[in-house]
Amino acid sequence: MVGTDHQAGDRVEVASTSSGDAADIRPTVLQKIFYSLGQAAQSGGFDTAVGFVFFYYSVVLGLPGTLVGAALAVGLAFDALVDPMIGSWSDNIKSRLGRRLPLMIVAIPLTTIAVGLLFSPPPNLSQPLLFGWLAVLSVAGRSAISLFHVPYVALGAEMVTDYAERTSVVVYRSTAGILAGLAITALGFSVFFADGGLQRPEAYPGFGWSAAAILFACMTACCLGLLRYAGKLPQPEPIAQPMGRRLPIEVKEIFANRSFRLLFISAVITYLAQGLNATLNSHAFVFVWMLKSESIQFITYAFIAGLLIGVWAAPRIQVRLEKKDVVLIGLSLLIANWLVIQGAWLLGVYSPVGEAALVPMQINSFVAGIGIGFVSVSYPSMMADAADEHEHLFGRRREGLYFAGLGFANKAAVGIGVLLAGVALDLIRFPSDIGQTTGAVLSQDVMVGLVLVWGPFPAVIAVVSMLIFASYNITRARHSKIALALRPKRQAQSGD
Repeated sequence: MVGTDHQAGDRVEVASTSSGDAADIRPTVLQKIFYSLGQAAQSGGFDTAVGFVFFYYSVVLGLPGTLVGAALAVGLAFDALVDPMIGSWSDNIKSRLGRRLPLMIVAIPLTTIAVGLLFSPPPNLSQPLLFGWLAVLSVAGRSAISLFHVPYVALGAEMVTDYAERTSVVVYRSTAGILAGLAITALGFSVFFADGGLQRPEAYPGFGWSAAAILFACMTACCLGLLRYAGKLPQPEPIAQPMGRRLPIEVKEIFANRSFRLLFISAVITYLAQGLNATLNSHAFVFVWMLKSESIQFITYAFIAGLLIGVWAAPRIQVRLEKKDVVLIGLSLLIANWLVIQGAWLLGVYSPVGEAALVPMQINSFVAGIGIGFVSVSYPSMMADAADEHEHLFGRRREGLYFAGLGFANKAAVGIGVLLAGVALDLIRFPSDIGQTTGAVLSQDVMVGLVLVWGPFPAVIAVVSMLIFASYNITRARHSKIALALRPKRQAQSGD
């Protein structure tokens, strides 16, 4: 039964219990490492590889920006819709491999094939057929990755229940994702896109299949390394009710939790801003700052360095601050990244081009990396805390649905961001025939529009997210009370 709206400040009754918690089956360092490799599936390798798709189809293949944005948005929207189904499905599986691993294993070959084909459209397709190919492969790729990633992040929430150690699992996961993204970025710019290769169509199929091979290796290693461990985690009895009947009730239930609502809405708005900005990175670097393809990789490396610092610094900052404060600091750094240099360029105060723009762009991306590192560690850790609160308030664990909600927020918002980026390119009259012309120069009006959409617009969106997020209030002290109240139940589950 769905309860009434529970505020985060409601009193929590604490059950007395012993200090031991048999249900908390702590992973070893090696198990954390194997687990972390699965992050390559989504925000590490997959999102890094797909980051090239918008530029490939819009600039290299000449598909209008609105159509590219629409095709990618369709994939993200469909993916966002299936996430809750996958989350509920994984919540209710009971097997010797645990609740999560069976779906993850099935997703490995599906993801590999879809990523390779996304970068390998048949030559000489008409625009309608090219749009169809992109839309279908976008849906297939995103759905396959969700089949892996939704149960994967839910598994991470089950591995530990401690407020601080939960963040350490996210750090392992984020670090592996960053390194996978670094490997794919280096592979792309150093091997396939060197010497102006971003505008060469023949470079993309090899890059796509190479990225797919990296994803396959990381996802397989993750599952093999956790085969024995995952089955030892507590498995609540699955609900026999068909998904079509139970899912609407479960979704209504998680939205009854105020903490989830605040996290979800804030995440949607934050990811929208990030998606809009990130989609246009290559366009801005190539056509505003006049950087060569082989130079752009060094901006990415600066971003990754900042990301690593942010990821590893976040749990240390959380020793003194609440997780919410770390997110607000991260969003502030992102807003600065989207306003300072872009604002100076728009005002005509500072407008370096070519190699002179490389170091400023590296510094800018380094700051953005730290900000995203703070957010990427804290959001999932807070979502796991909110899932604990949900179990306390409603009596049922919903990690799968909670992280499906976070995934939905990410994909739906990024999908809208990609669609807005495509529409914006057409509105500012970005030339669709610029194609494979190396060194092409845009008009001043088009460049101004591109910089506005790339920087200040996402900054304004992020401010809205900060204002909404400010009232979230699962603190360290409150979570400790919730964990104590849940401990007897988890001990009983472990003893089943």
